[in-house]
Amino acid sequence: MIKAINAGPGYPGVSMCTHVTDGDLMFITGHTPVDANGDVIEGDFEAQAQAVFENLKVTLQAAGVGFEALARMTTYLTDTSPEVLAAFKKVRNSYVNMECPPANTLLRVVGLYDPKIQIEIDGVAALPKR
Repeated sequence: MIKAINAGPGYPGVSMCTHVTDGDLMFITGHTPVDANGDVIEGDFEAQAQAVFENLKVTLQAAGVGFEALARMTTYLTDTSPEVLAAFKKVRNSYVNMECPPANTLLRVVGLYDPKIQIEIDGVAALPKR
């Protein structure tokens, strides 16, 4: 259903393009590190990243799929220091299919809607035809 296309030079562990070969698309709004009550999960960056991916997991499961269906992500970080990027990759790689990772754009932003939030991710998933 999703095929990675990496023509030419690229980056290890990154899909430069993903081709959805069948099914429907689901557009996922920005997910942040909040709990079921909408309260921000405070803590270090890795704890926030883990919470974001857990929230994405809940959304994908509600559509009947998992991270293998995630074709594209946009990641917004308030800090892109080497330590934060390493923590992000560690958490991301434990969730996404690293044999065919989603295409990902990573942006450093001045801030997000709550100053305690360090990460937000939105995306596009490919759902099977129903």
